[in-house]
Amino acid sequence: MARTRSPLDACRARAQMGGMIASATPPRQAPPDGAPGALAYAAAALLIALSTGAGLAIAPRWGPAPVVLLYLPAVLAAAIYCGLWPSLAAAVGAALAYNYFFTAPYRTFIIHSPADIVTVAMLFLVALVTSRLAGSLREQARLAAAHAARNATIAGLARRLLSCTGEQDIVRLTVTELAGLFGCNAVLLTGRDDPRIVAAAPAPADLAPSDFAAAALTLNTGEPAGRGVRRLPLAEWQFHAVASDQTVMAAVGLARIDGTTPVEREQRPLLGNLLDQVALALERARLERDAREFAAVRERDKLRSALLSSIGDDIKPRLAAVAAAARALRRTGTADKDQVSTISAETAKLDRYVDNLVDLGPGAEQEPIVVGALAIDLHRRTVTREGEEVHLTPKEFAVLAELARQAGRVLTHAQLLRAVWGPAQQDQIDYLRVAIRALRQKLEPDPAAPTLILNEPAVGYRLSAP
Repeated sequence: MARTRSPLDACRARAQMGGMIASATPPRQAPPDGAPGALAYAAAALLIALSTGAGLAIAPRWGPAPVVLLYLPAVLAAAIYCGLWPSLAAAVGAALAYNYFFTAPYRTFIIHSPADIVTVAMLFLVALVTSRLAGSLREQARLAAAHAARNATIAGLARRLLSCTGEQDIVRLTVTELAGLFGCNAVLLTGRDDPRIVAAAPAPADLAPSDFAAAALTLNTGEPAGRGVRRLPLAEWQFHAVASDQTVMAAVGLARIDGTTPVEREQRPLLGNLLDQVALALERARLERDAREFAAVRERDKLRSALLSSIGDDIKPRLAAVAAAARALRRTGTADKDQVSTISAETAKLDRYVDNLVDLGPGAEQEPIVVGALAIDLHRRTVTREGEEVHLTPKEFAVLAELARQAGRVLTHAQLLRAVWGPAQQDQIDYLRVAIRALRQKLEPDPAAPTLILNEPAVGYRLSAP
């Protein structure tokens, strides 16, 4: 169960949300038109009573004909301020009041004159149509206000997300905003196979095993799960996917302290739009990160190429001179033969080492490595499948390049993690699994039955031999 927020935390969250909460929360001024309160009917009755009083005041002087027009503003006002059903009641009340007070015989509901019958009927019809039109306008105004509040909420979150500089800032802002908007606790989890909490508001958040199961279901299917929905309804948290067009990036969980459903059905479209903005922000942050990593890789490759070129240009001539001197000593016969042989052998060995190093430079890896329909060009950093180029992120290409350099050999998880992410990340197997899954999705004919990138259980991965 999520930790209870203190009053200070709640005040801080409300102050931070500001006008965004006010725009997202619909005002509770009057009950819906389908279930108006007694006050609305009383107000409609009062309007009819005032119109009747005004009619009784003018009827002795001008007759009952002008009185009909006095009821129309009352019905219209009832439709605008009280709702549809009170305005319909006002229309019926206007017809009955006019019949009772202003048609002969007076003070009865009996009508003798055909003209009075037509007048009462027309009054009722006009009042009915007017109330319907005014009620429709009122409903449209309410819907327009709701849409405006919804759009303002989405725009406010998008504006705040633009100010975030990294993925961690985005997820922290996301849970804080959602917790304030929906008045509940919020968490964000990643990792399909083993979901883990990345951010929580308030922090920390404790999830039960059923909650982690619901989060894993959302991360793998992209469908809502947990409290208040069909899937795993016994979980305490309700989870929704943060997804792009290609994959589910995270799952957002919401829960209330009292155990009620955190997000009702009518609020889910708003939540979905907000999560779409979060997905866009995460995608943007990841693209920016990949671009920075790619630029760093290019700079590192340039430095390596310059260093290796320098080794080839500076050391090779000197080794050649040493080898030539050893051959000259051997021809003269004045030097110790064993020492001259040792110098020649060690010089040849150093020359091979330098050649191997130079082969890693700009002139190396010119020929693509071909594995089935896959061609991996390590020099140009391109990958093609059946002649069509496949876009890979810098990390994905680094993993594939490491496997391609030793195609057919098994590389352990630790080897790949050290080579691509660095020694500090050699225990983060999830990073490698995500990259391998993405590579299989992009390169394998059938990702569910891979034939290019093969798994050696509990050991590592290998690329099929060319």
